[in-house]
Amino acid sequence: MPIEPSLLASLTWFAHIARHRSFTKAADEMEVTRAALSQHLKGLEERLNVRLLNRTTRDMSLTDEGQRLLDVLQPALSAIERAVSELSERHDEPSGLIRLNSSRIAARLLIEPHLGEFLSRHPKVRLELVLNDGLSNIVADGMDAGLRLGESLDEHMVAVPVTPPIEMAVVGSPAYFAQHGLPETPADLMRHNCLAYRFTSSGTIDRWSFTSPDAEGRTVVVEPKGSAVFNDDENMLNAALQGVGVIKYLDICVRQHLAEGRLVRVLAPWCRPFPGFYLYVPSRAQLPAKIRALMDFLIEQRGVLGRGG
Repeated sequence: MPIEPSLLASLTWFAHIARHRSFTKAADEMEVTRAALSQHLKGLEERLNVRLLNRTTRDMSLTDEGQRLLDVLQPALSAIERAVSELSERHDEPSGLIRLNSSRIAARLLIEPHLGEFLSRHPKVRLELVLNDGLSNIVADGMDAGLRLGESLDEHMVAVPVTPPIEMAVVGSPAYFAQHGLPETPADLMRHNCLAYRFTSSGTIDRWSFTSPDAEGRTVVVEPKGSAVFNDDENMLNAALQGVGVIKYLDICVRQHLAEGRLVRVLAPWCRPFPGFYLYVPSRAQLPAKIRALMDFLIEQRGVLGRGG
């Protein structure tokens, strides 16, 4: 039969009394009155129907039964104290396994370039990265946190932004545009080789959505049609760099290529900013130190991205 919680409390009181061989010293340590301890011990002896301590006005000793009980209790209580202490330390110092669910693009952008630095800062932390382009139920899947674009998250999700707002960028190589010309409106894309992306989770083609730069803010949707379809963003980017065609991709992922002249951006006025990537967690309550450390690190990297680094 399971032990009643009230009995566990009385056993703990007994162990403290027996260890000190003194009601007064045990009462001082536990910050309770001597009378309260005496009452707990009396109640325990009555429930067990056995005498645990021999008491006189000047001395105290364990009975045989009391000694046998203490021999069993002491290691168990010590193990519990160690476990509680370790939990408290872990709350203060990041440690343990973080199971992080991320889209592939978020992992490539936010985790992979900085993984070594994060783990060197927090040597007691281990990271298990689970890549999934569909939105994951992190609680049901046993994850500690997830990384997704803000627009894909439920409004009730506990999430913090870890990148600035971002835009989609339509880009191609200088050689491609030199041969085919620069599109000035989304309608012009019908005459270009638009390389498409197929979502792994749904199997659908990502349609290119634009917002007119005028006051009306009309939405224009283009179905990309070209010589290739990809379900990996890195392969799609490499094709654009080779001059195969035009792609629509996150601006922060092509920033360096644009700065170095390997890609040219077009239709920028038609691309409005939207919420960037967020780290989302099951709850803010009692956030483990390891998750707080990851959150703080990603927010720090957000500052670097915001400066164009």
